[in-house]
Amino acid sequence: MEDETLDIARRLIELSDNRICNHCLGRKFSDKIEGKDNEERGLKIREELSFDNPKNDDICPICQNTFEKINEELFNRIQDKIDSIGLEFDNYLVGSKIPKEILNKDDEISEKYDFKVENIKKEVNRIIGKEIGLIYNKDAEFKHNDITIEINFKKYNPSVYIQINPIFIEGTYNKYKRGIPQTKWLCRKCHGKGCEYCNYKGKMYPESVEELLSDVLLEKTKGRSCKFHGAGREDIDVLMLGDGRPFVIEVVEPKIRNIDLRELEDEANRHAAGKTKYNNLKYSKRNRKAEIKLSSPDAYKVYEAIVDCDDEIDEEELEILKTLDLIKQQTPQRVLRRRADKVREKRVLGVETEIIGPKSFKMKVKTQGGLYIKELISSDEGRSNPSVTSLLNKQCVCRQLDVIEVSKK
Repeated sequence: MEDETLDIARRLIELSDNRICNHCLGRKFSDKIEGKDNEERGLKIREELSFDNPKNDDICPICQNTFEKINEELFNRIQDKIDSIGLEFDNYLVGSKIPKEILNKDDEISEKYDFKVENIKKEVNRIIGKEIGLIYNKDAEFKHNDITIEINFKKYNPSVYIQINPIFIEGTYNKYKRGIPQTKWLCRKCHGKGCEYCNYKGKMYPESVEELLSDVLLEKTKGRSCKFHGAGREDIDVLMLGDGRPFVIEVVEPKIRNIDLRELEDEANRHAAGKTKYNNLKYSKRNRKAEIKLSSPDAYKVYEAIVDCDDEIDEEELEILKTLDLIKQQTPQRVLRRRADKVREKRVLGVETEIIGPKSFKMKVKTQGGLYIKELISSDEGRSNPSVTSLLNKQCVCRQLDVIEVSKK
């Protein structure tokens, strides 16, 4: 060892009255001295300088004997916690909470002697993480980990907390029955608590696209709950046909992470009994739940509507609807309570029509995402301009609406 290194080490030991533990001593010289770990480096330094190890009842002035608490008892507690939950994981991350005074003392020593090495928290995490890897034969993962094992050293006996990170599954869904919302709709009176208004169910509708899938998914993963993220949503009375609408479902605190998604898809579709259908399920990443909500400039949707007019209509009159292009649409009155009141500009990308009765016609319309079709037809008392009603000079209403395509862009 270099004389300068030994000189600083001697001063550090003497400053602590020889109470500094070998972990802390070795860590401060981990960039200068060879060794399998910091404890071994600390021992080498003491041998070189002829210092005895600290006494059993000595308290390290830096870590306050934190490293003594990383023992068999702690690892047994971690295993008991994981086993009691029945947790399945492929990788993990270790975190720790260290008392502030310990962190400050560690930084103070490093600054005083200009040490450029890892701090105490990193070593604690590394030691625990290494042992967890050996126990479970798993690898640590710093970005996309299945679980985080957090040890709180702020207590006399370190406590163990397991954070179970969510899993994400994406696919598309169809809705073949009207009257089903996309997500669970809490009762507007009791907000989920259960009251006379909602027949003590806590929600406005008995089932949803989300719940018909999550019922099966939670049973398989033993998760706590699910969160559904759709690429837009159709109204409750609107069907979702074609290839379906993209979605991501997030499972909160899943105890079982690796499930057969083909089997899940089949079971969910049997459970839905033809009301909804789930397609092409696959594991996904956290960022996908935000991505599917962001509409690109090229995103579009195709709808099929049955339109009723207050007067007779013919094919020649319907030709004018092909001129629909830029629509200035103020937030519809029916959604004002949950949407900002402003004017949005959206484009109609194509219109096809077919007479189906003296005062009725079928309308297929391709639009940019975000255009309200019912109001495009009715005009919503002039809040949508132009509209089917204004162009035909007849009051028109949407009797039935289906989504037949949602672009995957």
